[in-house]
Amino acid sequence: MAETKSGTRNFYDLAKALGRWDNEGGAIGPAPDTALRKDEERILKCLGAAVIMQWNELPTDIQRSLFMDAASMSDPARQFQLKQQIARFLHVHKDEV
Repeated sequence: MAETKSGTRNFYDLAKALGRWDNEGGAIGPAPDTALRKDEERILKCLGAAVIMQWNELPTDIQRSLFMDAASMSDPARQFQLKQQIARFLHVHKDEV
């Protein structure tokens, strides 16, 4: 994960900026249709499940980086709550993989 002078890049802010860019005509080609979004959602679910399946084998610094990146996917006001939910999920499922 790239570090900036202000700290770790916030993916929520990046997603908002890309959305603004798309809305201002920055996107090339037609807007994605519903089927593409469903495909992308499925891909993300599969990738997420694969990460969880390997979680206990990952080095601690990689786990920490993934955890912080995942938490940054939320609205900044809700990041603390998302961190708690992710931590709880990982704790509950730690022995299942």
